[in-house]
Amino acid sequence: MYAAYVAGKDSRMKYFGGCDAGSTYTKCVIIDENGKIAAAVTKRSRINPVLSAKDALDEAVSQVDGLNSAEELTYLIGTGYGRNKVPFADENISEISCHAMGVHVTAPSVKAIIDIGGQDVKGIAIDTDGTVLNFAMNDKCAAGTGRFFESMARAFEMSLDEFSNLSLTAKNVIPITAQCAVFAESEVISLVGEGKPMEEIAAGIQLSVAKRCFVMAKKAGAADSVTLTGGCAKNEGLKKAIEKVLKINVVDLPTDPQLMGALGAAEYARQNPGVGRIQLIRMGKDGAGKKRFKRLDMARSLVRDKVSRAMTNDELDHIFETDGFFM
Repeated sequence: MYAAYVAGKDSRMKYFGGCDAGSTYTKCVIIDENGKIAAAVTKRSRINPVLSAKDALDEAVSQVDGLNSAEELTYLIGTGYGRNKVPFADENISEISCHAMGVHVTAPSVKAIIDIGGQDVKGIAIDTDGTVLNFAMNDKCAAGTGRFFESMARAFEMSLDEFSNLSLTAKNVIPITAQCAVFAESEVISLVGEGKPMEEIAAGIQLSVAKRCFVMAKKAGAADSVTLTGGCAKNEGLKKAIEKVLKINVVDLPTDPQLMGALGAAEYARQNPGVGRIQLIRMGKDGAGKKRFKRLDMARSLVRDKVSRAMTNDELDHIFETDGFFM
């Protein structure tokens, strides 16, 4: 029977944790020192992210023999919307980085992700080592996010699972023209009231979201194949719509796609505790050792996410130009 590892006291199994405190769901994954998943939990987020993370951590810990508290984990990383609120976390890392790493360890051949979260949509390109090569994000409007699908399901007076499969039976597609989540919901309600076929309206909704995902995926550099992460990855209607719009294969992950952020955080904890912190390195004349980013604003965003959101562009650029940086 495995017991929790206490650093410096014995050589029993070590456990590492990742807690993805999302705006809609909170996920927690615990892996052992070999990278095997020992516990996985998905819970609806509460209004207080601290309590949400604590609930998920407590339940995950209860699934591992010998662990009594999250404090006994060798290392714990928080990620997601409420990553700064995860109790006992040793550090926090952007969900963009964690989703990339989670997919990398689950399906190494996949190099592009569309992550549809509760309140934003991201396109992420993965480098050969599981780090982020490039990304694009739309967090300006709720249309196309998990909360948008929930509101659509309510408008159809059905469960989210029922709505997700409804479009699969559609023979035609009724386009949804509104680009705003509020206006889209009003448009859908009007169409339902007119007696239009429900499955064809649903197909229009899925197609509208797929077009938004197309923009994010192409900006991130998706080419041959892509996978979906987040709770919306379980939406079969959306998956089919994305395949139709992008004209590329959508790869199914062998592990629950909603757990990718938490799994990636746990894997970062296992591979190299402290990896989320920025390490400044002196660059040579040829720039050797510098992580090359395609867009300066992406570099600024990643550094702000890990160091300080209060840093100005001038302060960040000074770091890049004088010391370089490694992520």
